[in-house]
Amino acid sequence: MLRKLVFFAIMLAFTISLSGCASGRKQKELEIQGLRNQVSALESQLQAKDEEINSLKDAVTKTAEEETAINKKKVIGEVKSRPTPKQVQIALRNAGYNPGKMDGKMGRLTRDAIKAFQSANNLTVDGKMGKKTWNLLKEYLYKKSK
Repeated sequence: MLRKLVFFAIMLAFTISLSGCASGRKQKELEIQGLRNQVSALESQLQAKDEEINSLKDAVTKTAEEETAINKKKVIGEVKSRPTPKQVQIALRNAGYNPGKMDGKMGRLTRDAIKAFQSANNLTVDGKMGKKTWNLLKEYLYKKSK
């Protein structure tokens, strides 16, 4: 009888231990699923923040470009009918021609740069800033060529 009682106690303990393992596994699986859900939520939040950062970067870049354009216009000035020597030198430099020192004077190097620009654009090569030459060159006043 004692043997039966010991056997029954061992079986009862074994059964209890097995049921504890199953519920423990189920609880761990629930914890893992909860963690996966949290990771998914965090990934979604991260993606939203990345999109927000990219949007802000674009806005900052656009604002910086606008400010640069405004500042250049203030420094260079608006071109009315005839460009100033300084504007010609800036446009030549931006177009890839070396007008020499940016001194606002139509010196030899500036005239040579005008001649080179005229030659490259199939214009009359005279070293003077005429209307045809300026109409082609003025697009480089505010932007650099590649």
